[in-house]
Amino acid sequence: MGVGKVYAKHPAVKKNDKVMVISGKEKGKIGAIRTVDSEKGRVIVEKLNLVKRHSRPNARVAQGGIIEKEAPIHISNVMIICGKCAERTRIGKRVLEDGSKVRVCKKCGEPMDR
Repeated sequence: MGVGKVYAKHPAVKKNDKVMVISGKEKGKIGAIRTVDSEKGRVIVEKLNLVKRHSRPNARVAQGGIIEKEAPIHISNVMIICGKCAERTRIGKRVLEDGSKVRVCKKCGEPMDR
């Protein structure tokens, strides 16, 4: 029995990063990351990849019905958008003079973390 691919504990994307979906039914759309699941290698992007779920009435939800919610997207299917050059890009890492590590845009070289 095979074991699934093991992903990095520290993915390149973080919560509130602006990303573009590069494949799938939501290709080309832009949104902010709501959550990152580094164990499974998936992200949930605000208002993208919406699915409909049927729910019964319970203590939390007084009225049942059809609920739309975001489904996870694989990390490999999203690319981060640089705040400076406003293009989708890959991420590099650089150590600053004070010893702190920052993520940098591979296109313009500007730091992405503030």
